[in-house]
Amino acid sequence: MSIYQDIGLARVINASGRVTVLGVSTISDKVAKAAVEGGQSYVVIDDLINRAGEIISRYTGAEDSCPTVCASAAIAISIAGLISKGKKSIMDRLPDSTGLANEIILQKGHVINFNAPIETMIRLGGGVPVEAGTATEVVPEDIEEAITDKTVALMYVKSHHCVQKGMVDLPVMIDIAHRNNLPLIIDAAAEEDFRKYVAMGADLVFYSGAKALEATTSGFVTGKREYIAWAKKQYKGIGRAMKIGKEGIMGLLAALEQYENKDKEAEVAKNKEIVNDLCGQINQIPNLKAEMIQDEAGRAIYRARVFVDPEKTGMTAAELDRRLKDGDPTIRCRTEFMNLGMLDFDPRPLVAGDKELIVEKLKKIMEA
Repeated sequence: MSIYQDIGLARVINASGRVTVLGVSTISDKVAKAAVEGGQSYVVIDDLINRAGEIISRYTGAEDSCPTVCASAAIAISIAGLISKGKKSIMDRLPDSTGLANEIILQKGHVINFNAPIETMIRLGGGVPVEAGTATEVVPEDIEEAITDKTVALMYVKSHHCVQKGMVDLPVMIDIAHRNNLPLIIDAAAEEDFRKYVAMGADLVFYSGAKALEATTSGFVTGKREYIAWAKKQYKGIGRAMKIGKEGIMGLLAALEQYENKDKEAEVAKNKEIVNDLCGQINQIPNLKAEMIQDEAGRAIYRARVFVDPEKTGMTAAELDRRLKDGDPTIRCRTEFMNLGMLDFDPRPLVAGDKELIVEKLKKIMEA
């Protein structure tokens, strides 16, 4: 029994991944201990934010960093910082940025929805999103010709939600930004390498704490010192509505230390083993077919993809997904390709016994 079942909610088997709608991830005893101890003492919050920024930067190689309540908040306060440049009179009026340089250029194929539109996060900071190119093709000229005296930054989104072909690649985006004396900012919320994009020359990078890091509900922005200083100031502006608590910060720092010492290759190997076993068992269920696939954005994440042929199964992938969700436990998988007849099962959040329950429920549905 989980604490959520104690209050009358169904048990959730999370085969979807580290997603916000299912609580993102679970925290270790080490992270929980740090969060509890952080919550049981007092601290000057500004001092904690500055010190946490220094510690986070050890893991990113950036000049400075700022903890946030999530990656979306990191986007909003960073854009508010770039627009206001830390000037109080501007901060006090945001997100109203009328008459100011406030445009954020991003590729049309990067204008995504992750259960909320990324444009909303830009607008929360006072930014005006400017889409360059088309959903299936963007060329450098589309970016260059969108730049005006109202542009404050170019934004790149690294996510499996994005169009994965036909876009301008990151090195070219960085080059265009810097040739035009503009910062290049990256939404890398679910990425697992916290040094890569700073090393490539990005000016600000936004990460989730609760995804790859398996931290408390948190996030951070890391990058150039001046831009980070402007972002920090927003906690006396729009950031007040999205402030991170002391317990969240301490959990984040503990998770960063834990992640640094994790055997990531062994974890990937274990996940692939689970996927292979899951595929093998699903392939023994009449009329279902499963195979291992890799994450669309190229991360070392492997999933079991189940193909649902309506003629063989008597149902669509959407109907199978609905039946998996029904009852207690409720089984949640990834549905990005459901309209194409595919459901994906991510092994990373599974706990002991979950894999067997997934197979058992699939068998019962097929038998029925």
